Amino acid sequence: MTAARPATAASNAYPIPKSMKAWVLDGPDELRLVEKPVPEPAAAEVLVRIDAIAVCATDIEIIHRGVPASIGGGLPFHKNFTPGHEYMGTVVKLGPAVDEFQVGDRITVEVHAGCGRCLRCREGMYTSCLNYGRPEKGHRANGFSTDGGFAEYAGNNCKTRGQWPDDMPDEEATLVVTAGTAMYGLDVMGGVIAGEPVVVTGPGPIGLMGVGVAKALGATPVILTGTRDRRLEMGKRLGADHIVNVTREDAVEAVQRITGGKGVHYVLECSGAPNALNEAARMVNRGGRICLAAFPSAPVPVDLAYLVRNNIYVFGIRGEGRSATHRAAALMAQKRFDAKLIHTHTFPLAEVPTAIKYARERIEDAIKVVVKMREA
Repeated sequence: MTAARPATAASNAYPIPKSMKAWVLDGPDELRLVEKPVPEPAAAEVLVRIDAIAVCATDIEIIHRGVPASIGGGLPFHKNFTPGHEYMGTVVKLGPAVDEFQVGDRITVEVHAGCGRCLRCREGMYTSCLNYGRPEKGHRANGFSTDGGFAEYAGNNCKTRGQWPDDMPDEEATLVVTAGTAMYGLDVMGGVIAGEPVVVTGPGPIGLMGVGVAKALGATPVILTGTRDRRLEMGKRLGADHIVNVTREDAVEAVQRITGGKGVHYVLECSGAPNALNEAARMVNRGGRICLAAFPSAPVPVDLAYLVRNNIYVFGIRGEGRSATHRAAALMAQKRFDAKLIHTHTFPLAEVPTAIKYARERIEDAIKVVVKMREA
């Protein structure tokens, strides 16, 4: 991990400007590069000089239609908001109550700092904080309800961070939240037991990280289903024992064939396909568990009677709760799977709209697009 540094010397090594470049929302699907004041860290915060940030599908949704923050719908679309949440960087200033870090520490961040006072936060489910979107209650979610990381600096609660080994590249550090989301999905299903079979549906960023995490936790076999051969092959490099292209083979039949008709105990659903839940239900055995980490764009019919008759458990997750990012980061640091395989494109801060376009339109089969602020 990063070695301790004398505070005064470290502070002098990171001069902080009064203003910074930041991308802000102007209107739906419109971003504008502006000068903003560099935020001042609050008592329990650190100021992070952002070194790299990955584009997430949720960023694209926020830029298009606003923040999907509340249970009943999104927060109002508001201009001058800076999106972006999958970032890493260097601590350059400490809030007055922070002694967990030192200036110069290299960190990766989580999105959510729950209020810490509601029932869900006390259960460790801070991504489902009951005071979501209420900073006066202590809630922060950078890139969602508070300014995020498509900027040169961001303030982060000291809870929403973890140190990162110096020998890991910046681009890989931006993937911790993605891997942590996959880890959280496996957590809510009860945790993967070594030797249990797992299906991951949808080889997007979370699905591919789900393969890596499940395999690192001892799941066997790990089965990945999807429509794109290149991504399925990448899943194989991340640890998938079997890959199934659903354009050529029925996914349910393939899972039953691979498992000798027994089915699996866990399905991590990352495709958001309209019939994904119904198909997942027929992949699991009686008493099996399904976690939805993606969602269809419109309401879909579900065979609830089949779920009930077969005692199938269905979970939905939001983000990377219960400190899942810390455990996912540990597996990445131990090189249990090669997360950086999914990093396909890099752009500078000045080209954030292009980075967003590549991610949204999957140009050149982009998977994880990273904005790099500076060279190492």
